Amino acid sequence: MTATTQPYTGARPAIPPSTVAQGVLWAFVAVNLLVMWTLFATSDGGKNTILTIAKFFGMHVALIMMFQLLLISRLPFLDRRIGMDRLTVWHRWVGFTLLWFVVAHATFVILGYAALDGVAPWRTFFALASVPATILGMSAATIIVFVAISSVRYARRKMSYETWHAIHFLLYAALLLGLIHQFLEPATFQTSTWSTVYWWALWALVLTSLAMGRVVLPVYRNLYHQFRVAAVVPESDNVVSVYVTGRNLERFPGRAGQFMIWRFPGHNRWWQANPFSLSAAPNGRSLRLTAKGVGKTSSGLRNLRVGNRVFAEGPYGAFTAMHRNSEAMLLIAGGVGITPIRSLLEECGGNIVVLYRAATPADAVLFPELQALAQARGARLHLLTGRTGAGQPPNTPFEPANLLHLVPDITHRDVFVCGPPAMTNAVLRTLRTLRVPKRQVHAEKFGFA
Repeated sequence: MTATTQPYTGARPAIPPSTVAQGVLWAFVAVNLLVMWTLFATSDGGKNTILTIAKFFGMHVALIMMFQLLLISRLPFLDRRIGMDRLTVWHRWVGFTLLWFVVAHATFVILGYAALDGVAPWRTFFALASVPATILGMSAATIIVFVAISSVRYARRKMSYETWHAIHFLLYAALLLGLIHQFLEPATFQTSTWSTVYWWALWALVLTSLAMGRVVLPVYRNLYHQFRVAAVVPESDNVVSVYVTGRNLERFPGRAGQFMIWRFPGHNRWWQANPFSLSAAPNGRSLRLTAKGVGKTSSGLRNLRVGNRVFAEGPYGAFTAMHRNSEAMLLIAGGVGITPIRSLLEECGGNIVVLYRAATPADAVLFPELQALAQARGARLHLLTGRTGAGQPPNTPFEPANLLHLVPDITHRDVFVCGPPAMTNAVLRTLRTLRVPKRQVHAEKFGFA
């Protein structure tokens, strides 16, 4: 029998945390656009109309690049409220916007000086290539174009994550070249004292945020906690759990449902890192990750030695009960996506239903733990097995009618979904069809890059 549930209002904030964070982020963009447009309108134009347009695009290139850095700075305030997966998607599309603004800026610069000197654009291109400030700008633009091409889906699928990540590191070179280029362009960025103060203060803010989120905070946490491997436990032929201990773990700020980026110095090369969810709620004594061996790094985890040093970045992600809106929850997992779902079940109380999709019962990783937790929490647990589409009627557990049959009160529940992209997308389509309120839907997708 399914209990009748009502929306939970006791602990729900007046404004959802994600709305607050997005409001702060877009306010940052809006305020700086307004300031930049004011500086542009009150400054002298270029030597001709075309160069004035080039200047307009150039100022936007600088602001877009700063926004790009802010999106990947991994600041806890943004990450825990918006989520790295959504921030990464925004970063991708803002990156392509940056590409077109860079191309537009370069094109108008060449056309503007060609019109000014009365020569062909190609002659102007080679003439500008001899100017130091322009060489730096051209080099930065070339790197941005190269990285953008490598991020197109077709190209991305042809290379490993490590290769793609290494190519992205070139953007730091583009950033340095762009900063020097901006410094050498007084006609655009140093038209007044206020303009100079504004641009360099903004750069200082963004670069400090990037350094804090990507370097200072991870280094500090690893020095403070001194993570080490405490145990390695095979869960099946291709799945292993790694228990990590350390100092002062009672002060570790992780939540059930979050993930960390794990490195194992001495076992793997320093650039080999993997994002694995916490498969148990942090308890102040140890952390646990559970991974399926799908690549060289994850497959080698079962060979880790007890006492091996661990360098862990995080915790990251907004897939937590912080975003819960109602007392009742539906937790849906597929494959190894059970890891954050299992930790959420451990942390959360209330009226909970768990749907675990696996090909066979033998593929249901951590299922005995789920059974024990479900019994302790009073939750209903359903193991959904079999090949999708097989049999008569077809095995389609996440079709609207079938999901509604399993969870009749689904529209009153917070739904947390984690699994392979195809399954996650199928569930999200069904939730839209069933008109589950968007604020009650929380999805974690595999796809760190």
